[in-house]
Amino acid sequence: MLSQLMVLFGFFALVLVSVYWVNRAVVLFDRLIADGHSAGVFLEFTALSLPKVIGLVMPMAAFAAAVYVTNKLSNDSELTVVQATGFSPWRIARPVVAFGILLILAMSIITHFLIPASLAQLRMREIEISGSVSARLLREGVFLHPTSGVTFYIGDITAEGELQNIFLSDRRSENRAVTYTADSGFLMRDENGPKLVMLRGMAQSLNRKSERLTTTTFEDFSYDISAFIQTDNGLLRRLEHVPTLELLTRPSAVGAETNNTVARVLDEAHGRFQQPLLCLVAALIGFSALMVGGFSRFGVGRQIVGAIFLLVIVKLVESAVTDPVRSSPDMWPLVYAPTVIGLTISLILLHLAARPFRRPRRTAQEASA
Repeated sequence: MLSQLMVLFGFFALVLVSVYWVNRAVVLFDRLIADGHSAGVFLEFTALSLPKVIGLVMPMAAFAAAVYVTNKLSNDSELTVVQATGFSPWRIARPVVAFGILLILAMSIITHFLIPASLAQLRMREIEISGSVSARLLREGVFLHPTSGVTFYIGDITAEGELQNIFLSDRRSENRAVTYTADSGFLMRDENGPKLVMLRGMAQSLNRKSERLTTTTFEDFSYDISAFIQTDNGLLRRLEHVPTLELLTRPSAVGAETNNTVARVLDEAHGRFQQPLLCLVAALIGFSALMVGGFSRFGVGRQIVGAIFLLVIVKLVESAVTDPVRSSPDMWPLVYAPTVIGLTISLILLHLAARPFRRPRRTAQEASA
């Protein structure tokens, strides 16, 4: 049974990760490719986002695997045969518990190590590419709008990196609009930032108030393009990037660094312990809900719907405790409320499966009466 659970978990996890990955990849592909980045950058970003996606789908995959395997064993009458030999639902649940513990260990590695490291690296790469001059400006034959009020065009780029047929329109000033044209040019960087050097060109300046146009020719002209490069000046390290040990031992310092409250820091730290526990909860709810129904020629459709409903209740509890936990540092134990409630539901269902309620038999005197 444990081997079947692991195989089906791998299948459902692969399917769910693929669905999440495709949805995210479409948006990410449009954004990165539209900014002129290569397919390698796109693949790097999607790879760095995979650990978080895997952490999201693991409880759902565990639930689906437990439901599928239990339903299959019930339809094949294997559960009925095993129970007829004297195995109680508690004994049959041992492989499910072992399955849940294995997932807890695997997901703990993901939530405590892989997700913080991948998100931190992803953040650093986002900051790096946000200041990429070549990705934003060096695109042949396309009218670009690197910032509001600016239009930039390059006719061609030679093998030596020389820009040909440059057009630059700067309309950011309310009083003046300037249009630059040049035969050629190149990009350079100094201590003050990136510059566009235009050669053999003309500048046309339009005074918006007087409607007067002034033209100036030049042999070479340096134009500051640092304003075109949108750099991310946000916090380099965010709360989800911080290692778990640091969250637990230095909550006040981490909160000050990431501009969060101590309660929010503790919520993040204990949430990394809570998420792996949901894998065990989801698997047990899926198994125990189907065990209550027993064998039926009509299948266990109602039990499956009931299991999904119970899982929704657990998620509702998780949402309900979020605000109280984030409002006070002393409320962090509520983070584990979904696990406690989920395990309680599973124990009650297994108890009902082991000792189902039966209508008491009437005695002979009651029957004659």
